[in-house]
Amino acid sequence: MSAFKTIPALIVMLIVTALSQAMAQTHPTLYIIGDSTVKNHTAGLQGWGDPIAALFNPAKITVENDALGGRSSRTFLTEGLWDKVAPRIKPGDFVLMQFGHNDGGSVTKGYRASLKGTGDETQDVVNEKSGKPETVHTYGWYLRKYVDDTKSKGATPIVISPIPRNMWNAENKVGRNSNDYGKWASEVAHNESALFIDLNEIVADKYDALGPDKVKAYFPGDHTHTNDAGATLNAESVADGIKTLKDCNLRDYLVAKWQ
Repeated sequence: MSAFKTIPALIVMLIVTALSQAMAQTHPTLYIIGDSTVKNHTAGLQGWGDPIAALFNPAKITVENDALGGRSSRTFLTEGLWDKVAPRIKPGDFVLMQFGHNDGGSVTKGYRASLKGTGDETQDVVNEKSGKPETVHTYGWYLRKYVDDTKSKGATPIVISPIPRNMWNAENKVGRNSNDYGKWASEVAHNESALFIDLNEIVADKYDALGPDKVKAYFPGDHTHTNDAGATLNAESVADGIKTLKDCNLRDYLVAKWQ
């Protein structure tokens, strides 16, 4: 008789397991890739990719911050970081991508810089870190790679312009990257039919309203990396941008106060 009593329990367990697996398959993930302005675990500093998780309903979506400090659009690919994310992306997922702060400089001095612009130009170099030959592409080329790989998985790519640095002009207006990385990020999104959030403009408008003295409190060490308060402001600005995206259901996963 005891054997017969265990059969219903086994059936229930199998049903629960099957339902859990089905839910896991339909439960979307929001992947975030970028640099230290997105993920920063240095004491006293914070990137926006961690606090933004609190703005999403964890019962409906998983937020995974895969950004890493010091990486550029180039090195996130060449160091194999993207290869750890891309295979796990499934239909219905989302990928937020923000690069640019480490893409500047000379490609022949150092190992992080990408070529400027969005074209197909390349330059062959010897990587100063690995000592190996490498063909370097443009910032736009690397972004297209992330966008196209994301779309090939049936997921939604969302390109984001880099956050502003704490640098001001004579009119007490914070500097914007609308003529370089912000512009190039927008061009890639437009040309690849991807979504775009102009985070640089959204945050810069808030900084201008606050003024240099108040904004300075967000940057305890340099003009690029924020503390917890600055990261929270930037995360909320990303949420502001998500709410403006047409035909994108990512906003449905925000907690009620942000929808």
